[in-house]
Amino acid sequence: MLLRNVSKRYGSTTAVSELDLDVQTSEVLALLGPNGAGKTTTVEMCEGFIRPDEGTIRILGLDPVADNAKVRARTGVMLQGGGAYPAARAGEMLDLVASYAANPLDPQWLLDTLGLSESARTTYRRLSGGQQQRLALACAVVGRPELVFLDEPTAGMDAHARLVVWELIDALRRDGVTVVLTTHQLTEAEELADRIVIIDRGRSVATGTPAELMRSGAENQLRFRAPRMLDLALLVAALPEGYRATEAAPGEYLVEGHIDPQVLATVTAWCARLNVLATDMRVEQRSLEDVFIELTGRELRK
Repeated sequence: MLLRNVSKRYGSTTAVSELDLDVQTSEVLALLGPNGAGKTTTVEMCEGFIRPDEGTIRILGLDPVADNAKVRARTGVMLQGGGAYPAARAGEMLDLVASYAANPLDPQWLLDTLGLSESARTTYRRLSGGQQQRLALACAVVGRPELVFLDEPTAGMDAHARLVVWELIDALRRDGVTVVLTTHQLTEAEELADRIVIIDRGRSVATGTPAELMRSGAENQLRFRAPRMLDLALLVAALPEGYRATEAAPGEYLVEGHIDPQVLATVTAWCARLNVLATDMRVEQRSLEDVFIELTGRELRK
């Protein structure tokens, strides 16, 4: 999957601006971004539902608009709205989607795997929100797609159902399926994604593995325990300019900045000068949420 210099405008509003994106085979790519960042527009262009104003998109080497029938035969799409017929029974809906595929997965196996067997005869409109999501996921993967687009695949699910879906997505990756997912759950992106792309105001503002993104900032922090109410003046004076040292809680100290071996040596020397022993000393890197807020200035919708 390849996007080069892709833009999409709606009147005076630019939804996607000069976006470049590469997705490798058998990769799980998570698209993160605040509401209105351009994630949905990007995915809909890749799916062939809308045409970009500028740029090039290739899905499995094909143009998703000009070669739409060929692209749809090789891809799966999970829509946030479900996309099922309200009066259709869950089992019937999955059988119908499977009938369009040349070599589908066993629908009953998918129902069992996703915990929908007991709801197979329940109409779609009477399913819970989480069950509707699981059925939409089943419909997206039953045709053995080479590439699948998942829009918030675990929205509305309880913890057990979420783990089942995560296991299925991991199995897809192991089977060589490429997965592009949008999610508002940072834990989900960190757990599932090989790479994350953060989009804001239609542009890519960061890309990398979860670990790379969390290491990307200049700052991390050193946390340790020591006797209460120590005089931090000597420590602050010994640290490089711009570093901060605080007693975050009684007996719990925090040094913020770029923590390297020299900073560790400075802290231990300060402790030795005061004749105190620092315990539970640990360096903590930024969380994915910290990175997201720093890049976009906004929290991800919960």
